[in-house]
Amino acid sequence: MIRTLSGCRLCSALFILSAVPLGGIAQETHQATLAESLSRTSIRAPVISPDGRSVAYLQRETNWKENEFVWQLWRVNVAAGDAVQLTRGKKSAGAAQWSPDGRWLAFVTEREAYVAEPFAAVQKEAAAQDGGKGDAADAAKPAAKQIWIIPTDGGEAWPLTKSETDVESFHWAKDGKTILFTAAERPTKASKARKERYSAYEVIEKDYEQNQLWWVDAAAAMKATAPQAAKQLTFDPALTINSFAISPDSTRVAFSAAHNPLLAFMKDEHIYLMDLPRSRSGPASVSKIVAMSGPDRAPIFSPDGKQIAFVTSLGQPKFFYANSHIALVDVAAVLAKPALTPGDVRDLTKSFDEDPQTLDWVSNGLYFGATQRMTARLFRLESATLAVQPVSTDDALIIDEASVTPDGNYIAFTADDATHLTELYVSSSKTFAPRKLTDLTAQVRGWTLGSVEVVSWKSKDGTLIEGVLHKPADFDPKRKYPLLVKIHGGPTGVSQPRFLPNDYAYPVQAFLAKGALVLEPNYRGSAGYGGAFRALNVRNLGVGDMWDVMSGVDSLIAKGMVDPNRLAAMGWSQGGYISAFLTTHTNRFKAISVGAGISDWATYYVSTDITPFTPQHLGATPWDDPQIYAKTSPITTIRQAKTPTLIQHGSADRRVPVPDSFELYRGLLDQHVDARLILYTGFGHGIDKPKSALALIQANLDWFSHYLWNEPIPKDSALYGNSELETAR
Repeated sequence: MIRTLSGCRLCSALFILSAVPLGGIAQETHQATLAESLSRTSIRAPVISPDGRSVAYLQRETNWKENEFVWQLWRVNVAAGDAVQLTRGKKSAGAAQWSPDGRWLAFVTEREAYVAEPFAAVQKEAAAQDGGKGDAADAAKPAAKQIWIIPTDGGEAWPLTKSETDVESFHWAKDGKTILFTAAERPTKASKARKERYSAYEVIEKDYEQNQLWWVDAAAAMKATAPQAAKQLTFDPALTINSFAISPDSTRVAFSAAHNPLLAFMKDEHIYLMDLPRSRSGPASVSKIVAMSGPDRAPIFSPDGKQIAFVTSLGQPKFFYANSHIALVDVAAVLAKPALTPGDVRDLTKSFDEDPQTLDWVSNGLYFGATQRMTARLFRLESATLAVQPVSTDDALIIDEASVTPDGNYIAFTADDATHLTELYVSSSKTFAPRKLTDLTAQVRGWTLGSVEVVSWKSKDGTLIEGVLHKPADFDPKRKYPLLVKIHGGPTGVSQPRFLPNDYAYPVQAFLAKGALVLEPNYRGSAGYGGAFRALNVRNLGVGDMWDVMSGVDSLIAKGMVDPNRLAAMGWSQGGYISAFLTTHTNRFKAISVGAGISDWATYYVSTDITPFTPQHLGATPWDDPQIYAKTSPITTIRQAKTPTLIQHGSADRRVPVPDSFELYRGLLDQHVDARLILYTGFGHGIDKPKSALALIQANLDWFSHYLWNEPIPKDSALYGNSELETAR
């Protein structure tokens, strides 16, 4: 099993000094272009084989012609260190899972052009009989994402399933004979008739698909001559299954489910237990076993199948910023007393002051990851005592994702640090001694890169704030530099001292090359610093955040590093909101960029897909407490705005809907402030196509180059609309 981990704590000595350099590389001769940066290869989703001898992972390539970031499946031999690419083509592969015997890798993908043997002859015959239409065409070109399988010793992949809707997640049963997966039910006659009669429309919070649980005979499917239609196991139209686990004896399934898949209803997610029918033909017997207030999710079985652990808010109503917990129930107890209450649930991480993310429960313990200050670490709840023990002991390594062998002896993980890009590592779980299996860092050894260090300062109210400071490769401590503040989202994101920061939206290395410093502050609300710190911006959004940002800026000015007349700020999502707050609350910045940011919390509350976030952080709805919404909304003080502001947004964003950007844009224009709003057509909260990502980054580079370095906006700038291009030329 593989889970994304959220970080850990750097060594305590790191925080004694106000700024401790974490490294860099010697100056090189090549400054990478923005396109080169976007073309950089990266890896994710490591999963170690049952015997610990191989690790499968995904590696990203950039297909500029097709305008796609494509993830391909790779496998590396742990002993020899040689890696082999397993998949190719235009479509991405999803995270893989090993069969229990280690002979096969299964993954989810959507492929339309390639038809794998041994199905080509079958599909050709079907197409001939059907005139090349209907089911035969569907066989050659899957209509949905399917589970594919590939032998681990080489050979072509082929589709295992034939689902009419996208396969969302899947697991092998421990006996290797069965694969269970989640997918939406087939479109009903009623829904098809509605679309035929009225065309497409959406009833808000009423039109959605519910994921159900399906079963496919993996052993039979691997011997079959065509993809197999799955059998449906759950049929409850009032439930959508989000995550699930199969018991070690392959007789039960624990799953989390809510009544509605939309994030606005995530508090209704609870834990269910299902006995698998012997014939694997539903409906199965399902019981709700945990139903506390707030979300209960991500169940996993103990190795003996007698207990179930899960992640829960333990009934805490303010679960967006409060700590989550790993809790435990006994299977025998829940069968005797369904729908347990908080008093029946054992809290395993009561004294762990962060959000734990479960990884797997194997013979020597339950593994989980967590952010601690500015790093990410791996932990284990010991089997005998269930005491929390650290597994990763190198605090400089920021662990992103990890996988553990069934016996718990070995772990594979991806991690980066201040001197390496994200690389793949393996280690014993008993004595942490990571061995690097990849060398992705080699691809940037010809680039001129800056250095990174951790800094800290006191905020206006005395709160200790930490951040990451990026310096140019030729940094001169006697000079005063322009400063750009890059503000992370969340607010429970975290900036970490990584060798090469994520250039999403904001090209940090390009700014460093132009002779600037870049500061990434971990303002109040950031992950890694405990529940109390995350709660410091409750009913104080924007206000306290601005304290933290501006005090960080002032601390660098006081050190003589920064030119106070050449400041800029930028951020996406919650970082975009804080940037908008700065636009309307201070005139100290020469320019600001707001990415998918909130300008009016009332507008946001009524239109976002994550409705509970706002009243949890502000303590009320806008109808019950309009004053707190006014106090924390940038639009309230729009009349005092003077800073040139670039606004960027995905046109189909449901997380931070576009009206917030239009409100800020129109308000700035009405104050005669230089403002520009760019919508990236068809994108949601993230811009995930190479060419659009290039336009996004280029616009920010041109905007800040103009206002911080007084450079003319290039004639082919991504800031220009069509009507301006000829004039610019």
